[in-house]
Amino acid sequence: MLSSGVLTFGDFVTKSGRRTPYFINTGNYRRGAQLARLGGFYAASVVSSGEEIDALFGPAYKGIPLAAVAAAALYLNHGVDLPYCFNRKEAKDHGEGGLLVGCAPKDGDRIAIIEDVTTAGTSVRETAALLRGAMGLDVTISALYISVDRCERGAGALTALTALDELKAEYGVRVYPIVTARDIIEYLPRGDARRAAMEAYLREYGTL
Repeated sequence: MLSSGVLTFGDFVTKSGRRTPYFINTGNYRRGAQLARLGGFYAASVVSSGEEIDALFGPAYKGIPLAAVAAAALYLNHGVDLPYCFNRKEAKDHGEGGLLVGCAPKDGDRIAIIEDVTTAGTSVRETAALLRGAMGLDVTISALYISVDRCERGAGALTALTALDELKAEYGVRVYPIVTARDIIEYLPRGDARRAAMEAYLREYGTL
């Protein structure tokens, strides 16, 4: 993440409105080798989780390539051939139309979301609203696979929980990060200003 410019340090605002000293942007993975490695990490996470999954879903926009490379790596590395789909930001009113591209989820499917980072659980809530609400499907969003767990408290009423624990309580979705914010802190040298800034941020917004 550091060498690819995906993990950067400075003064940022998260989607939840918190000021943060670090930011993760998987859109900065720009080369085939980077995406191949990342897809392998996602695929390994899917397999090791032991979840029973019928389809992968990549929320637009950043989740689209992530779901694609995860699906490819699952087949190439583990012999698991799962369908995947992603949403359009605007419904297409010509050609085949519709809100989704790729496989067509059906009632009873167990859907796994492939996402970059979840701070407030927005992608899960938006995906549930799309599949269950706008499309009227009776699907289960069973798992969420992410690059990084920021280890932050949620923004809802259950503030003693992490945002990811809130998702589990609200939707029953289980979350599997490749790495956590605490892994990043441990990776950075002691005395490094970036490490100190992350530690201070987690003291304010994080959970034990």
